[in-house]
Amino acid sequence: MTTRILTGITTTGTPHLGNYAGAIRPAIVASRQSDADSFYFLADYHALIKCDDPLRIQRSRLEIAATWLAAGLDVDRVTFYRQSDIPEIPELTWLLTCVAAKGLLNRAHAYKASVDKNVDAGEDPDAGITMGLFSYPVLMAADILMFNAHQVPVGRDQIQHVEMARDIGQRFNHLFGNGKEFFVMPEALIEESVATLPGLDGRKMSKSYDNTIPLFSSAKEMKDAISRIVTDSRLPGEAKDPDNSHLFTLYQAFASKEQSDEFRADLLQGLGWGDAKQRLFQLLDGELGEARESYHRLIERPADLEDILQTGAQKARRIATPFLGELREAVGLRSFRTTTQTAAATKKKASKGARFVSFREDDGFRFRLLAADGEQLLLSRTFADGKTAGAVTKQLQQGGEPDIRTEGDAFTVWLEGACVADSPAFADATARDAAIESLKLALAPQQD
Repeated sequence: MTTRILTGITTTGTPHLGNYAGAIRPAIVASRQSDADSFYFLADYHALIKCDDPLRIQRSRLEIAATWLAAGLDVDRVTFYRQSDIPEIPELTWLLTCVAAKGLLNRAHAYKASVDKNVDAGEDPDAGITMGLFSYPVLMAADILMFNAHQVPVGRDQIQHVEMARDIGQRFNHLFGNGKEFFVMPEALIEESVATLPGLDGRKMSKSYDNTIPLFSSAKEMKDAISRIVTDSRLPGEAKDPDNSHLFTLYQAFASKEQSDEFRADLLQGLGWGDAKQRLFQLLDGELGEARESYHRLIERPADLEDILQTGAQKARRIATPFLGELREAVGLRSFRTTTQTAAATKKKASKGARFVSFREDDGFRFRLLAADGEQLLLSRTFADGKTAGAVTKQLQQGGEPDIRTEGDAFTVWLEGACVADSPAFADATARDAAIESLKLALAPQQD
């Protein structure tokens, strides 16, 4: 069974070691599995919740796109896109908003933290809190459920949002599924040892705390940042406590077991903090040096990055567009073309009015199938002579279930393993499916 994996990074700043260890690295490793179908995206709609600086968001989108690629993401194996290039995501967000319980969103960690901060400051509980912040979990649910991800690599602080996506998806299935499970239930995927990395001051590494180590800064900048990691006052020669050392936690996240064991032993034997920081720098520089060079080459070629992201968006929308059509149909946002009359009256009208129209072109013979209202349902491929074209139309009219294959917002008709006709491109999957039903009725044998 293929496992679909999805993760993204909010585009509000320069990627740092915490992003790499907690999300990017495990996601890329997972994408290389033979049974993985991976989706990775730039969460730029999420960025608007936290940041109102357009230049910062634009720069961050560029930096994060380059980071994924420099870190080894193979865009030929995965689907790599910007959230804002998939218009189906905000539409799905609204469908999910209409079934998401307010009480569920009240319990979201980010919202509760903001309320607590306001209360502690003597402010109105909702002072400064936007609907973007409040409904952030619904947008994240749409990201996950749009592509029916089985696993979502996230930091430990994001587990709740995956659980909320499950709750919202289950609610939608219950209300509109009518026995069908539109959404699979996602699971959070955590790499236990590095789910949340400490920053320079020991708190979670976060742009909000200004305590990060930039992922692809120069070697000098990385070394300077590491030198600012807070340690205790124990001198060289005094035993250090690895289990309460932020520096050791960082080292352990990037080292092999053998390296970690050796580093732990040396700290217990009195390794000085200065030498310990030098070892961390050497470890990180060795792992990230080559990727750093690739990153800076990509940053200088933004047009190439744009092409890659647009290709990824097209790939993602080939899934999102027809799926959203199904969801619109489920909630009642249906095309009037699919309004049903009685089955007998509809069938009689279609079978009586549909007609084949044959014609000749410079390169051969073709035919069209027109519905009762004149809508073109099919245009045949070219045939060498009129006799062959006529035989195909006759075969199509003999009844039986036609071999219809959908392709995006269009479809094709096959006979004996060969494609004989194509539909036009319809406005959406709903219109396409309605045309397929009209085609089946038109090809059904007439009954007296």
